[in-house]
Amino acid sequence: MLTLQFSKEIKAPAQKVWDTLWNPDTYLKWTKAFNPEDAGGSIQSDWQVGGKTLFLDSKGSGMVSTIKSLNKPYDVVFEHLGELTDGKEDTTSEKVKDWAGSLEEYHLSETNGTTLLRASVQTAPEWEEHMNSAFAKGLEEVKKLSEQ
Repeated sequence: MLTLQFSKEIKAPAQKVWDTLWNPDTYLKWTKAFNPEDAGGSIQSDWQVGGKTLFLDSKGSGMVSTIKSLNKPYDVVFEHLGELTDGKEDTTSEKVKDWAGSLEEYHLSETNGTTLLRASVQTAPEWEEHMNSAFAKGLEEVKKLSEQ
């Protein structure tokens, strides 16, 4: 498992960047970079540590996760547990065991109205190129949306 790290300086307060990341309308826009052929994804979360978070495509399939730590609007760490396909959660098959427990983190720090967004994701080597490209495009979109 590789840990990929990304950062983006954004001329907006941390709260606005946080809202851009997790508001359903803007989440759909910036995460389009991860699956451009899809009509759009969504995040469904109870926003509770140890609760349930789903990262979904337009067909309702995606990743089953939980929040390991949360300090709104500065930090959130997701732990990916498995996948959801055709309404069925899989957190135990050999397929998901290869990456279950991987982390995806977002950290925001604000200085004088400018926010440094740092993101990291643990991923398998075969996904490195895709994740590097998608995060670069996605975080650029977060910057654009947050600075509007």
